Amino acid sequence: MSTEVSSNASGQPGPAAAPKSAAPEKMSRESVTIIATLLVATFVVILNETIMNVALQRLMVDLNVDAPTVQWLSTGFMLTMAVVIPTTGFILQSLSTRAVFMLAMGLFAGGTALAAVAPGFEILLLARIVQAGGTAIMLPLLMTTILTLVPLAKRGAVMGNVSIAISVAPAMGPTVSGLILEHFTWRFMFVFVLPVALAALAIGAKYLTNVGETEKTKLDFLSVLLTVPAFGGLVYGLSQIGSGHGGQSGPGTVAIAALVIGVASLTVFVLRQLRLQKAEAPLLDLRAFNFRMFTVSVLLMVVAMMALFGGVILLPLYLQEIRGLGSLETGLALLPGGLAMGLLGPFIGRLFDKVGPLPLTVTGSVLMVLALWQFSMLDAGTPVWWIVTLHVGLSFGLALLFTPAFTTGLNPLPPHLYSHGSAIMSTAQQVAGAAGTALLVSIFAVVSAASGLVAGMSAAFLTATVIALAAVVLSAMMRKTEGAAPGQAAGH
Repeated sequence: MSTEVSSNASGQPGPAAAPKSAAPEKMSRESVTIIATLLVATFVVILNETIMNVALQRLMVDLNVDAPTVQWLSTGFMLTMAVVIPTTGFILQSLSTRAVFMLAMGLFAGGTALAAVAPGFEILLLARIVQAGGTAIMLPLLMTTILTLVPLAKRGAVMGNVSIAISVAPAMGPTVSGLILEHFTWRFMFVFVLPVALAALAIGAKYLTNVGETEKTKLDFLSVLLTVPAFGGLVYGLSQIGSGHGGQSGPGTVAIAALVIGVASLTVFVLRQLRLQKAEAPLLDLRAFNFRMFTVSVLLMVVAMMALFGGVILLPLYLQEIRGLGSLETGLALLPGGLAMGLLGPFIGRLFDKVGPLPLTVTGSVLMVLALWQFSMLDAGTPVWWIVTLHVGLSFGLALLFTPAFTTGLNPLPPHLYSHGSAIMSTAQQVAGAAGTALLVSIFAVVSAASGLVAGMSAAFLTATVIALAAVVLSAMMRKTEGAAPGQAAGH
């Protein structure tokens, strides 16, 4: 199978594209095994991403550290992800599928084992950074493999399964860790994950075969170095603004400096990639943005992720600080929404294959706006069942957005841009999640300090509603996309 494809100057498929009917209707058993292995592995690593949030209080006591210090277990993880993801386009092109999987799951399993036996905070932080290195590689690897192996006509259905990993796993994280912490020490959060990670590693080692072809690409070390201040600076600056409590003093000097350095470094990084594209050696190939539907889909994902992360952070704050629920009760209250989003994914994927993106994304964005608007009206006496219902509604809306956005955005890319397109989408998700959290938590803190918690929550959700209106406009621009070369993209 070759990774070459013919495309014209505008970035649209050229005459070499095979007719749609040329794509095989059925996937081979080998392809199904590969994708299933990657899906399970991705689910485990993403579950691990949110499992720590509930445990931070316990860790402060057990490890004898203060709140700003313990927060680094989440911040360090997020920063590592932000720096590693932009390099995955290069990694996926340079190494075989099998090598990339073994690297990702090896790092993740090694980090998990180290975390389980960590004698103190410093080693636990190192373990989380090692875990994050593996986590960052998994989602782009899964996406690129699906684009390479799955026939165009079935991509929506398979991408729908991906939403189980990216939405059910984060939703289950707080519930799973709440249950574990109720009966065991914090170490068991890693002890329980380790066998699953090792099993995925063993299955991958036995069954995973290489997909596509590797390319001899030169690594640009300056680009790699620039990812640290560019993406790390942005995510760190945003997370520091978002973590401020009280709000009177506004964002700190460190946060502002990190953001300024981040934006400046990102500008240099982008200019560097545009220059390297002429020599066919970019670390992150930005020519994916030549495809209109890719650009629209990335923007739609950014808005949806800002709304999702805002909801994920704000709702637990509301339930715990205003309603007085415990961490396990909060996790259980948010679980139906997460399960709904993931379990609807495959169904929405099949529907997408039949009707295209437009009806799904417009319905989803309108649902998202309505749910967020209703959240802005919550008060200290709103029944919990209504909050759960609204959260399920928001999750349903997001499910209608995610699968069509992923699939519509990545479909038109030629095979040599698959890994770069996946890396760009994953990077955009990380930065948008940090930006959404920072903006909404800052608004919550500032208004709460002046007018109380309920007013703060209302102002934050009202802001999220206004941001979500952009998703309605972007959704209306979505159109069905054809593959660059379905015959080739389908693989075998």
